[in-house]
Amino acid sequence: MTEKNAIVYGGSGFLGSHVADALSNSGYQVKIFDCRQSSYLQDNQEMIIADLMDQNAVIQAAKDCQYIYNFAGLADIDDAKNRPAATVSLNVLGNVHVLEAARLAKAKRFIFASSVYVYSKSGSFYRASKQASEQFVEAYYERYGLEYTILRYGSLYGRRADKRNGIYRLLKQALETKSITYDGDGESMREYIHVEDAARLSVKILEPDYTNRHIILTGQERMPVKNLMKMIAEMLPDAININYSDKPMYGHYIMTPYAFHPKVGHKLVANDYVDLGQGLLDCLAELHEHYHQNEHAEGNWLLVDNEGKHEI
Repeated sequence: MTEKNAIVYGGSGFLGSHVADALSNSGYQVKIFDCRQSSYLQDNQEMIIADLMDQNAVIQAAKDCQYIYNFAGLADIDDAKNRPAATVSLNVLGNVHVLEAARLAKAKRFIFASSVYVYSKSGSFYRASKQASEQFVEAYYERYGLEYTILRYGSLYGRRADKRNGIYRLLKQALETKSITYDGDGESMREYIHVEDAARLSVKILEPDYTNRHIILTGQERMPVKNLMKMIAEMLPDAININYSDKPMYGHYIMTPYAFHPKVGHKLVANDYVDLGQGLLDCLAELHEHYHQNEHAEGNWLLVDNEGKHEI
């Protein structure tokens, strides 16, 4: 049995699929567990299609794995705020299923995908589910000695995102309607990190120095949302109208997520990272690859959505 076996629960989704690829590129034998087939499955990766609520399937999948990542669950704040029971079931009970699988597999490390919202008063049921799940991870270490790393992600963007991703929605709006509308006044601060940078760092944390630690992965691209919108507008050839609805953003933080104080996390950044401008251009390129273009009589382009949806 090789000492470099890893499984990624939720590995068909946006972040999980990138982490699976980063693991494979680093020499790990990778299994992906998800409720749907991954569109990004590599030839050297094993796909397991099963339900996170099926504890026996979750346990069986983890056998012989030394490194167990949990990216599965309900990841959309706006969805979670209206589905408290589903949020608890998928994010808390589902995480316990994966923890139990890691314990029985005698895994070397359990890696949990959390969020910077654990620090916040915002985030509603999503925040509460991540806080509870972190406490279960810590309790498994206290009770069973299951070593862990908790990763608190910030605002991710990049290829493979879908409509649940904030930058994806802005880019899609700009291309389709030549207009961007943001629910808020644009002053909200965000720290953007390209998903490929986040994925590489999510493998780096398997080094011994990151055992039993809480790591913040938010990157180095901090700016108000209004500046991001201006960047998008300047990148596109046509004039883009920028609008703010000034509606209250229920569940989302404005300037900072830091209010609630769980265990202190240490921020991990890469020396070599994807520049936000270059990353946005790559996202635009992907959108063009997923749309086919038909000319209007006026010479404009009609964009038809062929996107696939992938859950984390």
